[in-house]
Amino acid sequence: MSVVGQVVFDGPVSPGLTLSPLRRGRNDPCFHNAADGAIWRTSLMRTGPVTARITKSAPDTVDCEAWGSGAREFVETLPAQLGADDDASGFEPDDPTLVAAHRRVRHLRLGRTGRVLEALVPAVLEQRVYGKDARRAWRLLVSKFGAPAPGPAPAHMRLPPADDVWRRIPSWEFHRANVDPGRARTIVGCAQRADSLERLAARPAEQARAAMTSLPGVGVWTAAEVAQRAFGDADALSVGDYHLAKMIGWSLLGRPIDDPAMVELLDPVRPHRHRAVRLLEVSGLAVLPRFGPRQAIPSLVDL
Repeated sequence: MSVVGQVVFDGPVSPGLTLSPLRRGRNDPCFHNAADGAIWRTSLMRTGPVTARITKSAPDTVDCEAWGSGAREFVETLPAQLGADDDASGFEPDDPTLVAAHRRVRHLRLGRTGRVLEALVPAVLEQRVYGKDARRAWRLLVSKFGAPAPGPAPAHMRLPPADDVWRRIPSWEFHRANVDPGRARTIVGCAQRADSLERLAARPAEQARAAMTSLPGVGVWTAAEVAQRAFGDADALSVGDYHLAKMIGWSLLGRPIDDPAMVELLDPVRPHRHRAVRLLEVSGLAVLPRFGPRQAIPSLVDL
């Protein structure tokens, strides 16, 4: 039996733009963009597992049908996931590119899932590696250790593993997924503190980010990536990202810059620095030239 819900906004809404940061690659077992425009998601809510089908029925209306013991909770939290609580007041950029991006995508909303471990594990997998490698690791680990998705989910979809499952994954399974021992230890350590981590969703986002960085293996970049998704933190700037500072520099100044320069450049838009980044990304105004061929992804399995 399914649970049905609907969220009506006070203006245009784009569930695709809001939810896309939750997707970890084209073959993510927990996120699927269907050919009919529906978004399928799986999650482990406090009340249990859920599969959800999210569709847009009008410019300002999003519908959802959910299955599983966590379905009702998922539907109840859907407004927050879609950015109904997002407050863009005070975001008045002076930079002409940011002004243009904001004008082009005024309906962008930043959502919050409230599910900390589900955002933290893939962020740890993305530390210091190519995105393609991290997405492959996420797909392999979730496909093998995630439980089947409830309801009529697409065949490839799985639930994200629960904290007790992450804790028991053998080291050689992380190795087979090309996850080095350092990241594997961080994931297991975070899973051991899952209850405390989930409580961070009730704290102010800045405090929650600081608390996460007290965990071994979780730095400023990882905490920001989690805060963006789990807390809807509009100011969580991913300092330490390999590409971000360059993209901000090229987009706003026409040249690459480093992290300190990026922090200084975006300081006038506090507390909306992440919002500024997202606007550049989804508006099509982000610029990041590519120079030279890509390096091959190093394989731990072959070592």
